[in-house]
Amino acid sequence: MFLFTPDVPAKMGMKDAMRSGVSSLRATILEVRQYKRVMTFLIANMIYQDGLIALFALGGIYAAGVFGWTTIEIGLFGILLTITGTAGALLGGRLDDAIGSKTVILASIGFLSFAVITILMIGRDHVFFIFPTRPPVPGDGFFTTVPEQVYLVLGGLIGAAAGPLQAASRSLLCRLAPRERIGQFFGLFALSGKVTAFVGPFLASVMTLAFNDQRAGLGVLVVMFAIGASILMTVKVERSAAA
Repeated sequence: MFLFTPDVPAKMGMKDAMRSGVSSLRATILEVRQYKRVMTFLIANMIYQDGLIALFALGGIYAAGVFGWTTIEIGLFGILLTITGTAGALLGGRLDDAIGSKTVILASIGFLSFAVITILMIGRDHVFFIFPTRPPVPGDGFFTTVPEQVYLVLGGLIGAAAGPLQAASRSLLCRLAPRERIGQFFGLFALSGKVTAFVGPFLASVMTLAFNDQRAGLGVLVVMFAIGASILMTVKVERSAAA
């Protein structure tokens, strides 16, 4: 479809387009400073979205390190997150209309933090630190041990919370940004979600190497979620916009 879709003639050269784009971005960034609520929300979104990106990136890697999961098991885990994420987004949309985007975001961050903290209590041969279980045995099938099954449940919870978190974040931006500049703010929203996407995985990697323990890397994500939620709580949403 891309190859056979007709294009339109270029209106300006590459250098002029880049110069115009940078100038427009600079103007938008300067403008957003006049809208403190939107600016605060974008900072909060950037932090908790970085944590979410890192959680998705490291979830399978963590399971491979702890349980020895193969590519097939990691793939099945990813499919589970997609399915529960879709269901969560559908439910989150209803809740967004009922209780407001900000509340949905904070609740989603709470569920994500709970899931990560609980994952930190699961090991290859124990659950919640104190309950010993049979460790995985090569060739015994997919997800046959209790720790793996608990991890699957928590993975489903992560997917179910991630869907509403991402959807409600866009919804909240619609309610905070001035309607006549909504396109500009969504562009800045997309940029803020990408420009620091490396931070979460980087911090998790640093902590994992520093403590020689994958749990230390995952623990950083809880801190990122807490910081993002704390900043978001300072954003005031008018009653009419939250209803």
